[in-house]
Amino acid sequence: MNDPVEYEPIGLIRTPFDDPEGMPIQARAADAAGRLELAERFEAGLADLEGFSHVVLLYHFHRSESATLTVTPFLDGTQRGVFATRAPARPNSIGLSVVRLAGVEATTVAVEGVDVVDRTPLLDIKPFVPEFDVPTDAAAGWLEGREADGVSADDRFAGGEPVDR
Repeated sequence: MNDPVEYEPIGLIRTPFDDPEGMPIQARAADAAGRLELAERFEAGLADLEGFSHVVLLYHFHRSESATLTVTPFLDGTQRGVFATRAPARPNSIGLSVVRLAGVEATTVAVEGVDVVDRTPLLDIKPFVPEFDVPTDAAAGWLEGREADGVSADDRFAGGEPVDR
């Protein structure tokens, strides 16, 4: 297809979760606090972030063992295509979470509602802007009517049909 794409992490996401098992599977269901520890050279990029209530974190699923094209997701017993889920075992191990911004001090960003394994490589931070990020006509596909509050990760973090990267 195209040439490989490489990213250099801007820092680490620090959380109380040493292991994926038992960790909340979505930020909305998480009540844990965490922090983003950025490399010093990115400090200027944090200017003006404190005015936002939430931020979008893009990160590398460094603990995901293998990419799969089908998974049995949480809240369902049916095999689904990985692109119709939030499963971490993806062809490109990129994760996304929307978390509450609690404060910024130098190169450290305090966050709440974190659902990420400790020491996860952070690729980017973007401000969450409801006017841009919440479509008024959104549909949740096979997840319609399912409630995810309080759901934690288990051994389904990998599984399904393996994919060659």
